Amino acid sequence: MAIVNWVDLHGDELSRMRVLVTGAAGFIGSHLCDALVELGCQVIGLDDLTAGHQDNLLLARRIGGDRFRFVTGSILDRSTLTDCMSGCQVVFHVAALPSVPRSIKNPMAFHEVNVVGTQLVLEAAREAHVHRLIFSASSSSYGDSPTLPKVESMQPLPKSPYAANKLAGEHLVRAYADSYDIDAIALRYFNIFGPRQNASSPYSGVIAVFANQLLSNHSVTVNGVAYSRDFTFVDNAVHANLLAAKTTKPFGGQVVNVACGQGVTVMDLALAMAELLERSHLKPIQGPGRAGDVMHSVAQIDLARKVLGYTPIIDFQEGLKATVEWYQSAWRASERVAVTQLHQ
Repeated sequence: MAIVNWVDLHGDELSRMRVLVTGAAGFIGSHLCDALVELGCQVIGLDDLTAGHQDNLLLARRIGGDRFRFVTGSILDRSTLTDCMSGCQVVFHVAALPSVPRSIKNPMAFHEVNVVGTQLVLEAAREAHVHRLIFSASSSSYGDSPTLPKVESMQPLPKSPYAANKLAGEHLVRAYADSYDIDAIALRYFNIFGPRQNASSPYSGVIAVFANQLLSNHSVTVNGVAYSRDFTFVDNAVHANLLAAKTTKPFGGQVVNVACGQGVTVMDLALAMAELLERSHLKPIQGPGRAGDVMHSVAQIDLARKVLGYTPIIDFQEGLKATVEWYQSAWRASERVAVTQLHQ
């Protein structure tokens, strides 16, 4: 659940707007659905549930009631997209296959969903006369340039199929905004983290993986000790999406960084999490960097301030504390279930 009160922050400007969220049952998508129904929107959530989970939508269903409709389906299914787009004013395109390492192992599947799927979403939005599409892009598009902070005017240098997919999506977004009567924007997320991120998958974000390892009383492995990231709590990403939906000025396919503008090394992250979880005795293990990973990723967010009026609403420390507490609670709940099953 969000730390912030979305109504206090955004008022009723989005009330009664009909919107579609692709990837609705995933980590970021479900948090976005929660905020949208809290703000009074009519929300259609689309997800094929390959990575998302129905449990992520419990809050959106409870708050939204009849204003929230979930559709199980793929962004590769044109008829499903046509049905979901009908009457929508804004589309939040969050659906994607995530993970740099997985994309290196299976590049064609990633291309199909992340590139072809994005064009199908754009085409369905164009045909449905959607006013605006907001695309979830990725800071991985910047690649491994030593220049910091990362600025939108820099040449993208993707190092993995996933990064190339997301960059292709940005170009499609700009092309549709330039060619057709649909406005669009690409939000380049920097290492989004928070509750609901899958901690059981080795391909999850590093904070989710570290939480699972530490709660299991195992030392974490830090791949690329000197690596740094602009870890951004999920409510900041939601806030940027809501600002993009509210803004009256056209974006024209513009690319905008969404981050906190603060670099944290992965080693410092591991130590901070161990302390929060009272596992400081579990010293991190130093491991090699992974294929496709960049060394440093820290954003400049001046353009987001100018274009969206965006500033981070939750800083790294507050977001990490809330996230760790959520994982602790989820872990204890799973232990209780396991104990109950043993006695049945």
